[in-house]
Amino acid sequence: MTVDADYESVVPTERGGLSATFAHARYIVAGNGVTTFAFLLLALIVFVALFGPYIVPFDPLASSTGNALRPPSARNWFGTDQLGRDVFSRVLMATRLDLAISVFSVALVFAVGGIAGIAAGYFGGWTDSIIGRIADTIMAFPLFVLAMGIVAALGNTVTNIVLATAIINFPLYVRLARAEAAVRRNAGFVQAARLTGNSEWRIALTYILPNIMPLMVVQMSLTMGYAILNAAGLSFIGLGVRPPTPEWGIMVAEGASFIVSGEWWVALFPGLALMLGVFCFNLIGDGLRDIVDPQRRT
Repeated sequence: MTVDADYESVVPTERGGLSATFAHARYIVAGNGVTTFAFLLLALIVFVALFGPYIVPFDPLASSTGNALRPPSARNWFGTDQLGRDVFSRVLMATRLDLAISVFSVALVFAVGGIAGIAAGYFGGWTDSIIGRIADTIMAFPLFVLAMGIVAALGNTVTNIVLATAIINFPLYVRLARAEAAVRRNAGFVQAARLTGNSEWRIALTYILPNIMPLMVVQMSLTMGYAILNAAGLSFIGLGVRPPTPEWGIMVAEGASFIVSGEWWVALFPGLALMLGVFCFNLIGDGLRDIVDPQRRT
């Protein structure tokens, strides 16, 4: 920490801290094969999400009843579904939608739940009581059932799926941010910032938030995997994205009835894509935890 000559502000030094953080992150990623694999898998998922429409071999919505339920082949790598649509093309296109739902829902719950948790932990009193009761009320419901109720009441659109996913994850962010803010609200750097004339909200957002951000980033990574799973689960039971839009949960639901008759590929490949997406974000969460853990620094 450095204090300017007029004692007007307290500013953290960034050059050494950022370079040390990046060096430590490279050390963790390079020294852990699982973490390296997770980040490479994430890069692949992001690439497919961004460029999927340009690399799919077939139109994911074009049906051909004459090619229905064809097994995997050199022409159709993942086979075709009951309408003759190319499963490989649909799996690639579904990546963009599922990743977008995950990113936007996590960004929303971080913005609302994170700020609410910081306010509860930093200010305490009635602010803590109100925010705590809201979080407790949400936690009183089975979370997936609550998401079903929200989507059923508001309509099964992508926007409502994002909203429902953010709501059921709200208590996680509130509790994490509240606990960390409560620990730091009387820390030395906060007292110094208060003495230099900073407002309470400025301290909460520019001093408390950056200090708890590493832990929040780890939570965001873990929640993104759950958000994908939640969106796929809603689609599987018919409350998510509407057909014929390519989405992993819909594709698994549509292919489940064909497993008994031997057309296993219709449900298998979307299910594998869903599993890899959730698995990737869980592994990245473990890697980020190692990166932000001060005991791992060398």
